[in-house]
Amino acid sequence: MDFAELYDKFFSKVYNYVRYHVRLAAEADDVTGKVFEAALRGYEGYDAAKGPAQGWLFGIARNAVIDWARNRGRRAEVSLEDAPEPGGSDPQLESALERKEEKALLLEAVAGLDDRARDIIALKFSSGMNNREIAAMTGLGESNVGIIIFRAVKKMQADIEGKRKL
Repeated sequence: MDFAELYDKFFSKVYNYVRYHVRLAAEADDVTGKVFEAALRGYEGYDAAKGPAQGWLFGIARNAVIDWARNRGRRAEVSLEDAPEPGGSDPQLESALERKEEKALLLEAVAGLDDRARDIIALKFSSGMNNREIAAMTGLGESNVGIIIFRAVKKMQADIEGKRKL
């Protein structure tokens, strides 16, 4: 697979992974760009025999997110910058507003997780990695990954339900 194919195949997954950690869209764009810049610089040194391209690329993404967080000195902010102004009774507009609200609730719930759980949830749902692949990447046991995912999803569900009742 050449770099253009790698980029086309994994861009949206990497971007989604970054967005789980970096709440502001403009900053997520920057971090994702840095991921692919680093991948392009290191692509000649990539050895498929050592592991799949997806794992290599998400290793770069994890490091980029860690660097971003270290440089910020704090966790990502919760931002509703993209939320549309309510108004009108157009069914499509209402549907779009509901999707934005659901996305905002989900991002807030993800932000409420500890760093390890947030990272594992991002790997699971943004990249489509299975528990075994996540375990290999993080150094955790496969069953431990499954438990972390289960607990994180339950916590996010409770957080979202709690916010909906408000």
